[in-house]
Amino acid sequence: MSDLAESAPAPRAASDDRPVPRPGVPAYHTPVFVPAHPRSVVATGSDGRPARVPFVVFELFEHPAHGMAALAFTTLEKLVEALGEAQPWAATSLGPLAEGVADQDVTVLLDPRLAPGEPNWRPEDLTAYVQEVRR
Repeated sequence: MSDLAESAPAPRAASDDRPVPRPGVPAYHTPVFVPAHPRSVVATGSDGRPARVPFVVFELFEHPAHGMAALAFTTLEKLVEALGEAQPWAATSLGPLAEGVADQDVTVLLDPRLAPGEPNWRPEDLTAYVQEVRR
């Protein structure tokens, strides 16, 4: 996050009760693109019939220095460059993401540099996933 923090403007004085970013910390609502994909579970709806309940799963990665990490990218291009064009993703805000994973002792890495290798998702993985979800 230090790269983004260094390029961020200095925090402004709050004219209301909204929190402002601390020096060196990206703003809470900084938009990011996160490796993620949809999931669903079958539950019972209010009418007593089976219903699918959708949700989004953020993908976590093992990092040698930081343990479990959620990767976040400031542009979609950076996500694609790091993880490949078939990587599913979701857009969110940095602050809620960091809060959401902190309870699981997960660190958010912003615009990480990844070693080249196999992409996490390949086009055929997406095709298989879509077929599985449509069942």
